[in-house]
Amino acid sequence: MSWQVPGWMQGWLDTVLPIGQILLVLLAAWLLQRLVRGLVRRLVLRRGLPPEMATVLRRVSATLVAMAATLLVLERLGVSGTVLWTAFTSFAAVGAVAFFAAWSVLSNIFCSVLIFTTRPFRRHDHIEILENGEKPGLKGRVLDLNLIYTTLQEIDTGAEGESSVLQVPNSLFFQRAVRRWRGPGVPSPWLAAAPAGETASAEPPR
Repeated sequence: MSWQVPGWMQGWLDTVLPIGQILLVLLAAWLLQRLVRGLVRRLVLRRGLPPEMATVLRRVSATLVAMAATLLVLERLGVSGTVLWTAFTSFAAVGAVAFFAAWSVLSNIFCSVLIFTTRPFRRHDHIEILENGEKPGLKGRVLDLNLIYTTLQEIDTGAEGESSVLQVPNSLFFQRAVRRWRGPGVPSPWLAAAPAGETASAEPPR
């Protein structure tokens, strides 16, 4: 098409077209990021997505969109595809090493996503983690669930007016059997097993 336009305009187009393509890439990345944020906001409002998980989804999506936009912009600027692929593989290798180094943390984050999607228990439910068969283990009322651990409030506390909490790694719930009682009421087996002086204060304040 160079013979269809004057020579002075051809040089101008060679400069303007890459800039226009870069602006289109940036606009598409911005629109995609707004779409993802809208979807995450809808999950928070309609599906009860925890705020911590919503923050992680926003940051991960923003990072992926920014990386893709950067690669496309560099390609429009004339950077060699071989150079981009070498940089990408180097970054992936570093990411793989970091992934295995932080496996315990990442496994808890992944399990928190599974807990949210499968709903084995909810906040204010009473749960008990069974060690072997029916052997009792950790138990308590679910107070909070974040990306790393679940906070349980123990029922059978020893001191009057005091209560202790347990912070259980989320991955533990997929390694043991979990018994669940729905609702905030203290399960009757726990009341029956509690000493007489502790039954009245078994249910913690909400």
